[in-house]
Amino acid sequence: MPESATAQDAKLAINGGTPVCRKPIPFMAPKLHPEDIAAAHAVLESGMLRAHTNCAELERQFADKTDAKFGLTCSNGTCALQLAYEGLLERGDEVIVPAWTYIATASMLVARGCKVIFCDSLEDTMQVDPADIEQRLTPNTKAIAVTHLYGMPVDIDAIQTIAEKHNLKVIYDCAQSHLATYKGKGIGAFGDACTYSFYATKNLGTGEGGLVTVNDESLNHEIGLIRSHGESDKYLHTRIGYNYRMNDITGAIGLSRLQRLEEETNARRAAADAYDKLFAEVEAVETPTRTEGADAAWHLYSLKLNLDTVSCTRDEFTKALIAEGVPCAVHYPKSLTDQPAFADVVTDHPPVARRLATRVFSIPMHHELTDEQVRNVVDAVAKVASAYAK
Repeated sequence: MPESATAQDAKLAINGGTPVCRKPIPFMAPKLHPEDIAAAHAVLESGMLRAHTNCAELERQFADKTDAKFGLTCSNGTCALQLAYEGLLERGDEVIVPAWTYIATASMLVARGCKVIFCDSLEDTMQVDPADIEQRLTPNTKAIAVTHLYGMPVDIDAIQTIAEKHNLKVIYDCAQSHLATYKGKGIGAFGDACTYSFYATKNLGTGEGGLVTVNDESLNHEIGLIRSHGESDKYLHTRIGYNYRMNDITGAIGLSRLQRLEEETNARRAAADAYDKLFAEVEAVETPTRTEGADAAWHLYSLKLNLDTVSCTRDEFTKALIAEGVPCAVHYPKSLTDQPAFADVVTDHPPVARRLATRVFSIPMHHELTDEQVRNVVDAVAKVASAYAK
Protein backbone atom coordinates (compact mmCIF):
# COMPACT_ATOMS: atom_id res chain seq x y z
CA MET A 1 0.00 0.00 0.00
CA PRO A 2 1.45 3.45 -0.85
CA GLU A 3 2.57 5.74 1.96
CA SER A 4 -0.25 8.18 1.16
CA ALA A 5 -2.89 5.60 2.08
CA THR A 6 -5.47 6.82 4.56
CA ALA A 7 -6.96 4.90 7.47
CA GLN A 8 -10.16 4.53 5.45
CA ASP A 9 -8.13 2.95 2.64
CA ALA A 10 -6.73 0.47 5.17
CA LYS A 11 -10.23 -0.45 6.27
CA LEU A 12 -11.43 -0.95 2.71
CA ALA A 13 -8.32 -2.80 1.56
CA ILE A 14 -9.24 -6.09 3.25
CA ASN A 15 -12.45 -8.09 3.29
CA GLY A 16 -14.36 -5.45 1.38
CA GLY A 17 -14.39 -3.05 4.30
CA THR A 18 -15.97 -5.44 6.82
CA PRO A 19 -14.59 -4.57 10.27
CA VAL A 20 -13.01 -7.33 12.35
CA CYS A 21 -15.17 -6.44 15.34
CA ARG A 22 -18.81 -6.17 14.31
CA LYS A 23 -19.56 -5.01 17.85
CA PRO A 24 -17.01 -2.50 19.20
CA ILE A 25 -14.98 -3.78 22.15
CA PRO A 26 -15.07 -1.58 25.28
CA PHE A 27 -11.75 0.14 25.93
CA MET A 28 -12.30 0.02 29.70
CA ALA A 29 -14.97 -1.33 32.08
CA PRO A 30 -15.50 1.35 34.75
CA LYS A 31 -19.10 0.52 35.68
CA LEU A 32 -20.24 0.18 39.30
CA HIS A 33 -21.73 -3.02 40.68
CA PRO A 34 -24.99 -3.06 42.70
CA GLU A 35 -23.04 -3.47 45.94
CA ASP A 36 -21.04 -0.30 45.17
CA ILE A 37 -24.23 1.65 44.62
CA ALA A 38 -25.74 0.20 47.79
CA ALA A 39 -22.67 1.25 49.79
CA ALA A 40 -22.96 4.82 48.49
CA HIS A 41 -26.71 4.83 49.13
CA ALA A 42 -26.17 3.77 52.75
CA VAL A 43 -23.93 6.79 53.29
CA LEU A 44 -26.51 9.09 51.68
CA GLU A 45 -29.17 7.74 54.01
CA SER A 46 -26.92 8.12 57.06
CA GLY A 47 -26.38 11.83 56.45
CA MET A 48 -22.69 11.42 57.42
CA LEU A 49 -21.32 12.61 54.10
CA ARG A 50 -17.94 13.95 55.18
CA ALA A 51 -14.84 11.75 55.53
CA HIS A 52 -15.82 9.19 58.14
CA THR A 53 -15.71 5.45 58.78
CA ASN A 54 -15.64 4.36 55.13
CA CYS A 55 -12.65 6.59 54.35
CA ALA A 56 -10.85 5.35 57.45
CA GLU A 57 -11.47 1.71 56.58
CA LEU A 58 -10.43 2.27 52.95
CA GLU A 59 -7.17 3.78 54.22
CA ARG A 60 -6.51 0.79 56.46
CA GLN A 61 -7.39 -1.91 53.95
CA PHE A 62 -5.67 -0.27 50.96
CA ALA A 63 -2.46 0.22 52.94
CA ASP A 64 -2.58 -3.40 54.03
CA LYS A 65 -3.13 -4.70 50.49
CA THR A 66 -0.18 -2.68 49.16
CA ASP A 67 2.19 -3.56 52.04
CA ALA A 68 2.29 0.01 53.35
CA LYS A 69 1.91 0.98 57.01
CA PHE A 70 -0.36 4.01 56.63
CA GLY A 71 -2.90 5.30 54.12
CA LEU A 72 -4.47 8.73 53.75
CA THR A 73 -7.45 9.25 51.45
CA CYS A 74 -7.76 12.54 49.60
CA SER A 75 -9.73 14.35 46.90
CA ASN A 76 -7.92 12.95 43.83
CA GLY A 77 -4.64 11.62 42.55
CA THR A 78 -3.21 15.05 41.80
CA CYS A 79 -3.91 16.12 45.37
CA ALA A 80 -2.20 12.91 46.52
CA LEU A 81 0.95 14.00 44.69
CA GLN A 82 0.72 17.50 46.11
CA LEU A 83 0.34 16.14 49.65
CA ALA A 84 3.34 13.85 49.26
CA TYR A 85 5.50 16.55 47.71
CA GLU A 86 4.61 19.13 50.34
CA GLY A 87 5.23 16.65 53.13
CA LEU A 88 8.66 15.67 51.83
CA LEU A 89 10.09 18.55 49.78
CA GLU A 90 10.97 22.21 50.24
CA ARG A 91 10.63 25.04 47.76
CA GLY A 92 13.71 25.16 45.54
CA ASP A 93 14.53 21.46 45.92
CA GLU A 94 15.87 19.86 42.75
CA VAL A 95 13.87 16.76 41.80
CA ILE A 96 14.42 14.32 38.95
CA VAL A 97 11.21 13.25 37.19
CA PRO A 98 10.57 11.24 34.01
CA ALA A 99 9.74 13.09 30.81
CA TRP A 100 7.55 10.13 29.84
CA THR A 101 4.63 10.24 32.28
CA TYR A 102 1.33 11.99 32.87
CA ILE A 103 1.68 15.73 33.48
CA ALA A 104 0.61 15.70 37.14
CA THR A 105 3.77 13.87 38.25
CA ALA A 106 5.82 16.87 37.18
CA SER A 107 3.33 19.74 37.38
CA MET A 108 2.78 19.28 41.11
CA LEU A 109 6.53 19.55 41.61
CA VAL A 110 6.45 22.90 39.83
CA ALA A 111 3.45 23.90 41.95
CA ARG A 112 5.49 23.03 45.04
CA GLY A 113 8.21 25.38 43.84
CA CYS A 114 10.72 22.63 43.09
CA LYS A 115 13.21 22.64 40.24
CA VAL A 116 12.35 19.77 37.91
CA ILE A 117 15.04 17.87 36.02
CA PHE A 118 13.52 15.68 33.30
CA CYS A 119 15.08 12.28 32.71
CA ASP A 120 14.57 9.63 30.05
CA SER A 121 12.90 6.23 30.02
CA LEU A 122 13.83 2.79 28.77
CA GLU A 123 12.68 1.96 25.25
CA ASP A 124 11.64 -1.60 26.14
CA THR A 125 9.70 -1.31 29.42
CA MET A 126 8.89 2.39 28.87
CA GLN A 127 9.67 2.89 32.57
CA VAL A 128 12.15 5.43 33.90
CA ASP A 129 15.82 4.78 33.07
CA PRO A 130 17.89 4.50 36.29
CA ALA A 131 21.14 5.06 34.38
CA ASP A 132 19.85 8.36 33.02
CA ILE A 133 18.77 9.39 36.52
CA GLU A 134 22.32 8.89 37.75
CA GLN A 135 23.72 10.96 34.91
CA ARG A 136 21.45 13.87 35.85
CA LEU A 137 22.23 13.95 39.56
CA THR A 138 23.83 17.12 40.92
CA PRO A 139 24.87 18.14 44.43
CA ASN A 140 21.50 19.93 44.64
CA THR A 141 19.34 16.87 43.87
CA LYS A 142 17.02 16.15 46.79
CA ALA A 143 14.55 13.60 45.45
CA ILE A 144 13.39 11.35 42.63
CA ALA A 145 9.73 11.27 41.56
CA VAL A 146 9.01 8.08 39.62
CA THR A 147 5.89 6.76 37.88
CA HIS A 148 4.97 3.08 37.72
CA LEU A 149 3.63 3.73 34.24
CA TYR A 150 0.68 1.84 32.74
CA GLY A 151 0.58 -0.35 35.87
CA MET A 152 4.11 -1.75 35.41
CA PRO A 153 6.51 -1.15 38.33
CA VAL A 154 9.86 0.41 37.58
CA ASP A 155 13.13 -1.28 38.56
CA ILE A 156 12.61 -0.44 42.23
CA ASP A 157 15.90 -1.97 43.39
CA ALA A 158 17.81 0.32 41.04
CA ILE A 159 15.87 3.40 42.16
CA GLN A 160 16.27 2.63 45.85
CA THR A 161 19.99 1.95 45.41
CA ILE A 162 20.46 5.38 43.82
CA ALA A 163 18.40 7.01 46.54
CA GLU A 164 20.34 5.36 49.37
CA LYS A 165 23.70 6.13 47.79
CA HIS A 166 22.90 9.82 47.38
CA ASN A 167 20.56 10.30 50.36
CA LEU A 168 17.55 11.13 48.18
CA LYS A 169 13.86 10.93 48.92
CA VAL A 170 11.71 8.84 46.56
CA ILE A 171 8.08 9.45 45.69
CA TYR A 172 6.36 6.83 43.57
CA ASP A 173 3.40 7.90 41.45
CA CYS A 174 1.26 4.74 41.52
CA ALA A 175 -1.87 6.27 39.97
CA GLN A 176 -2.02 3.45 37.42
CA SER A 177 -0.61 0.64 39.54
CA HIS A 178 -3.10 -0.52 42.17
CA LEU A 179 -1.99 -3.90 43.58
CA ALA A 180 1.13 -4.14 41.42
CA THR A 181 3.97 -5.96 43.16
CA TYR A 182 7.74 -6.03 43.01
CA LYS A 183 9.69 -9.12 44.05
CA GLY A 184 6.71 -10.42 45.99
CA LYS A 185 5.96 -7.20 47.88
CA GLY A 186 3.27 -4.62 47.31
CA ILE A 187 4.71 -1.42 45.86
CA GLY A 188 3.59 0.48 48.94
CA ALA A 189 6.49 -1.12 50.81
CA PHE A 190 8.99 1.04 48.92
CA GLY A 191 10.00 4.69 48.88
CA ASP A 192 9.04 7.58 51.13
CA ALA A 193 5.51 7.93 49.74
CA CYS A 194 3.28 6.32 47.12
CA THR A 195 0.37 8.16 45.55
CA TYR A 196 -2.74 6.68 43.94
CA SER A 197 -5.61 7.93 41.82
CA PHE A 198 -9.19 6.65 42.03
CA TYR A 199 -10.31 8.47 38.89
CA ALA A 200 -13.30 6.84 37.21
CA THR A 201 -11.29 4.78 34.71
CA LYS A 202 -8.56 3.61 37.08
CA ASN A 203 -8.41 -0.02 38.21
CA LEU A 204 -10.08 1.11 41.41
CA GLY A 205 -12.30 3.96 40.23
CA THR A 206 -14.60 6.00 42.42
CA GLY A 207 -15.25 8.91 40.04
CA GLU A 208 -12.64 11.06 41.71
CA GLY A 209 -10.49 10.35 44.75
CA GLY A 210 -6.94 9.51 45.71
CA LEU A 211 -4.76 8.08 48.43
CA VAL A 212 -1.23 8.44 49.78
CA THR A 213 0.60 5.59 51.49
CA VAL A 214 3.65 6.08 53.69
CA ASN A 215 5.67 3.96 56.09
CA ASP A 216 6.80 6.64 58.51
CA GLU A 217 4.48 7.62 61.35
CA SER A 218 5.65 11.23 61.59
CA LEU A 219 5.22 11.74 57.83
CA ASN A 220 1.76 10.21 58.06
CA HIS A 221 0.89 12.75 60.74
CA GLU A 222 2.34 15.64 58.73
CA ILE A 223 0.46 14.75 55.54
CA GLY A 224 -2.70 14.36 57.61
CA LEU A 225 -2.25 17.95 58.80
CA ILE A 226 -1.62 19.27 55.28
CA ARG A 227 -4.71 17.46 54.03
CA SER A 228 -7.04 19.26 56.45
CA HIS A 229 -6.08 22.91 57.04
CA GLY A 230 -3.12 22.06 59.27
CA GLU A 231 -5.60 21.33 62.03
CA SER A 232 -4.10 19.34 64.92
CA ASP A 233 -7.14 19.88 67.14
CA LYS A 234 -10.53 21.51 66.70
CA TYR A 235 -9.79 25.01 65.37
CA LEU A 236 -6.10 24.69 66.31
CA HIS A 237 -3.98 25.06 63.16
CA THR A 238 -0.29 24.30 63.57
CA ARG A 239 0.66 24.81 59.92
CA ILE A 240 -0.83 25.97 56.64
CA GLY A 241 -2.82 23.24 54.93
CA TYR A 242 -5.62 22.61 52.46
CA ASN A 243 -8.99 20.93 52.27
CA TYR A 244 -8.07 17.81 50.30
CA ARG A 245 -10.27 15.39 52.22
CA MET A 246 -12.25 12.62 50.58
CA ASN A 247 -15.98 12.33 51.33
CA ASP A 248 -17.51 9.17 52.76
CA ILE A 249 -19.65 8.49 49.66
CA THR A 250 -16.48 8.19 47.62
CA GLY A 251 -14.88 6.22 50.43
CA ALA A 252 -17.77 3.76 50.48
CA ILE A 253 -17.55 3.15 46.72
CA GLY A 254 -13.80 2.68 46.95
CA LEU A 255 -14.06 0.30 49.89
CA SER A 256 -16.69 -1.76 48.09
CA ARG A 257 -14.68 -1.94 44.86
CA LEU A 258 -11.52 -2.82 46.79
CA GLN A 259 -13.10 -6.15 47.75
CA ARG A 260 -13.05 -7.18 44.05
CA LEU A 261 -9.78 -5.56 43.06
CA GLU A 262 -7.54 -8.60 43.48
CA GLU A 263 -9.82 -10.76 41.34
CA GLU A 264 -10.14 -8.06 38.70
CA THR A 265 -6.37 -7.49 38.67
CA ASN A 266 -5.78 -11.19 38.09
CA ALA A 267 -8.21 -11.04 35.14
CA ARG A 268 -6.20 -8.15 33.68
CA ARG A 269 -3.02 -10.17 34.10
CA ALA A 270 -4.56 -13.11 32.26
CA ALA A 271 -5.61 -10.81 29.41
CA ALA A 272 -2.09 -9.34 29.25
CA ASP A 273 -0.59 -12.84 29.07
CA ALA A 274 -2.96 -13.71 26.21
CA TYR A 275 -2.08 -10.51 24.35
CA ASP A 276 1.64 -11.21 24.79
CA LYS A 277 1.30 -14.68 23.29
CA LEU A 278 -0.90 -13.71 20.34
CA PHE A 279 1.01 -10.54 19.41
CA ALA A 280 4.22 -12.55 19.08
CA GLU A 281 3.08 -13.25 15.52
CA VAL A 282 2.54 -9.57 14.64
CA GLU A 283 5.83 -8.02 13.55
CA ALA A 284 4.48 -4.49 13.29
CA VAL A 285 4.03 -4.03 17.05
CA GLU A 286 6.08 -4.57 20.19
CA THR A 287 4.34 -5.73 23.36
CA PRO A 288 5.19 -4.16 26.71
CA THR A 289 8.42 -5.53 28.17
CA ARG A 290 7.99 -6.49 31.81
CA THR A 291 10.28 -5.20 34.53
CA GLU A 292 12.21 -8.11 36.01
CA GLY A 293 10.66 -9.16 39.31
CA ALA A 294 7.50 -7.12 38.77
CA ASP A 295 3.89 -8.22 38.51
CA ALA A 296 2.00 -5.41 36.80
CA ALA A 297 -1.53 -4.22 37.52
CA TRP A 298 -2.11 -3.64 33.76
CA HIS A 299 -4.09 -0.44 33.96
CA LEU A 300 -3.19 -0.06 30.29
CA TYR A 301 -1.80 -2.43 27.70
CA SER A 302 0.32 -0.17 25.50
CA LEU A 303 1.89 -1.34 22.27
CA LYS A 304 4.73 0.26 20.34
CA LEU A 305 4.33 0.51 16.59
CA ASN A 306 7.40 -0.55 14.61
CA LEU A 307 7.48 2.40 12.26
CA ASP A 308 10.09 0.75 10.04
CA THR A 309 7.62 -1.97 9.08
CA VAL A 310 4.60 0.16 8.14
CA SER A 311 3.94 2.99 5.70
CA CYS A 312 1.82 5.07 8.09
CA THR A 313 2.08 7.08 11.26
CA ARG A 314 0.94 5.84 14.64
CA ASP A 315 -2.11 8.13 14.43
CA GLU A 316 -3.11 6.75 11.03
CA PHE A 317 -2.67 3.25 12.38
CA THR A 318 -4.94 3.87 15.39
CA LYS A 319 -7.55 5.56 13.22
CA ALA A 320 -7.71 2.43 11.08
CA LEU A 321 -7.96 0.26 14.20
CA ILE A 322 -10.93 2.29 15.41
CA ALA A 323 -12.59 1.66 12.05
CA GLU A 324 -12.14 -2.04 12.74
CA GLY A 325 -14.12 -1.73 15.99
CA VAL A 326 -11.09 -1.56 18.30
CA PRO A 327 -10.98 1.61 20.41
CA CYS A 328 -7.50 2.87 21.21
CA ALA A 329 -5.89 5.80 22.93
CA VAL A 330 -2.47 7.41 23.01
CA HIS A 331 -0.75 7.63 26.37
CA TYR A 332 0.84 10.10 25.62
CA PRO A 333 1.03 12.21 22.44
CA LYS A 334 3.88 14.37 23.75
CA SER A 335 6.88 14.03 26.00
CA LEU A 336 6.53 16.41 28.94
CA THR A 337 9.48 18.42 27.67
CA ASP A 338 7.37 19.24 24.60
CA GLN A 339 4.43 20.49 26.67
CA PRO A 340 4.09 24.30 26.58
CA ALA A 341 3.47 24.37 30.33
CA PHE A 342 7.10 23.39 30.96
CA ALA A 343 8.72 25.59 28.32
CA ASP A 344 10.49 27.73 30.90
CA VAL A 345 11.96 24.81 32.89
CA VAL A 346 13.09 22.42 30.12
CA THR A 347 16.84 22.15 29.63
CA ASP A 348 16.90 19.32 27.07
CA HIS A 349 14.66 16.73 25.42
CA PRO A 350 15.27 13.12 26.51
CA PRO A 351 15.28 11.24 23.17
CA VAL A 352 13.55 7.98 24.13
CA ALA A 353 10.58 9.87 25.56
CA ARG A 354 10.25 11.76 22.29
CA ARG A 355 10.37 8.56 20.25
CA LEU A 356 7.79 6.85 22.43
CA ALA A 357 5.43 9.76 21.81
CA THR A 358 5.36 8.79 18.12
CA ARG A 359 5.03 5.02 18.62
CA VAL A 360 2.90 4.17 21.66
CA PHE A 361 -0.81 3.38 21.63
CA SER A 362 -3.09 1.57 24.06
CA ILE A 363 -5.65 -1.10 23.21
CA PRO A 364 -8.59 -2.43 25.27
CA MET A 365 -7.55 -3.66 28.71
CA HIS A 366 -9.92 -4.44 31.56
CA HIS A 367 -11.12 -7.27 33.76
CA GLU A 368 -14.13 -8.12 31.57
CA LEU A 369 -12.23 -8.87 28.36
CA THR A 370 -13.15 -12.24 26.88
CA ASP A 371 -10.84 -14.59 25.03
CA GLU A 372 -12.76 -13.83 21.85
CA GLN A 373 -12.37 -10.09 22.31
CA VAL A 374 -8.63 -10.44 22.89
CA ARG A 375 -8.35 -12.55 19.73
CA ASN A 376 -10.38 -10.00 17.76
CA VAL A 377 -8.19 -7.13 18.93
CA VAL A 378 -5.07 -8.98 17.82
CA ASP A 379 -6.67 -9.88 14.50
CA ALA A 380 -7.61 -6.24 13.90
CA VAL A 381 -4.08 -5.06 14.66
CA ALA A 382 -2.69 -7.70 12.32
CA LYS A 383 -5.16 -6.69 9.60
CA VAL A 384 -4.24 -3.02 9.78
CA ALA A 385 -0.54 -3.89 9.94
CA SER A 386 -0.92 -5.98 6.79
CA ALA A 387 -2.76 -3.19 5.02
CA TYR A 388 0.00 -0.73 5.84
CA ALA A 389 2.94 -3.12 5.40
CA LYS A 390 5.89 -1.68 3.52
